[in-house]
Amino acid sequence: MKSLSYNFRIEKAKFNQFAVIGLGRFGISVAITLERLGCPVIAIDIDERRVEEVKDFVSYAKVLDSTNINFLREAGIQNADVVIVSIAHDVEASVLATLLVKELGVKYVIARAISEPHKKILEKIGADLVVFPEKELGEYLAQKLVVPNIIDYIEISSNIKIFEIRPTSTMVNKSLEDLDVRKKYNLNVLAIHRGGDIITPEPKERIKEGDILYITGTFENLNNFLEDYK
Repeated sequence: MKSLSYNFRIEKAKFNQFAVIGLGRFGISVAITLERLGCPVIAIDIDERRVEEVKDFVSYAKVLDSTNINFLREAGIQNADVVIVSIAHDVEASVLATLLVKELGVKYVIARAISEPHKKILEKIGADLVVFPEKELGEYLAQKLVVPNIIDYIEISSNIKIFEIRPTSTMVNKSLEDLDVRKKYNLNVLAIHRGGDIITPEPKERIKEGDILYITGTFENLNNFLEDYK
């Protein structure tokens, strides 16, 4: 089993419109995962082959030079809530694209770094978050952006995961029977972490403020559950 535990420090409750600049493995992973979660994505790369690879899976894909602010503006980058700059091997282009996106007024910019010096430059020019990603991290980042209640997960198979989540305020004081997670969402609550105790929950068990839930199922089913109780 594989556990991902990255501290993204993402504080906003919900993002809706995304853009991904740079369509390497990480960028494609983020873009496709976000679209799969129902969020429109603008996908951009200077390489036509990469844009062709992703265009059928995202809302909008465009071949353009991301170091030109006019091209970025024409693509609608300024309308995105979050822009992920995932340019892999051209540090100068990565830095300039990040700077231009911030100049366009995007409030939250995530940038990919390939070295510590690169990371420091990106932070100094205003990147809100800098990551050193792989494909699995791209999927996790997309999920974390859309559903911030997820603290972590352990992957059991390509579909089934055990999620560690914070309950939303609308879940508090409801019983598991009230939430009906098994029948309605095809999820199972394995345990509740409350204070220093691990509780094996019964249907009548009520969720309390500060609980941590351990739930098994697919990400799509969990997302449906959290959408209903957001």
